[in-house]
Amino acid sequence: MKLDSMYQEIILDHYRNPHHRGLREPFDAEVHHVNPTCGDEVTLRVRVADGVVTDVSYESEGCSISQASASVMTDLVIGRSVADALGLEREFLALMQSRGTMEPDEDVLEDAVAFAGVSKYPARVKCALLSWMAWKDATAQAVGGIPEQETDR
Repeated sequence: MKLDSMYQEIILDHYRNPHHRGLREPFDAEVHHVNPTCGDEVTLRVRVADGVVTDVSYESEGCSISQASASVMTDLVIGRSVADALGLEREFLALMQSRGTMEPDEDVLEDAVAFAGVSKYPARVKCALLSWMAWKDATAQAVGGIPEQETDR
């Protein structure tokens, strides 16, 4: 199986069988983000305890890329420290901004490497980033802000 078709299967699997979908309580912060370009929307809730992301839940509407990205993101950040999860967000952002020139580290990004091909299509990058930006926003609200060095990397 070619790598591109394997990545496509990962995206379709997360789209058809989304993980952590459905808004749950309790939560520390809730945000609603919209991609005005294509109409994708996500409402996302975050729970943080002792510096660890203990839960992320969401409801979303939109294309398969935005839906699958939300599912993959929740798998990656739940159970990690906020600092480690922010590191993953930065790594994913770098991948999405690479326009296909970055070789993703599967050990770090796990299923998120499947979005490497998406980075070649600027119009779709916002779709893939929507839930990640919502998570970062909600997490900042939950922990009272993200230190400057965590946002500039």
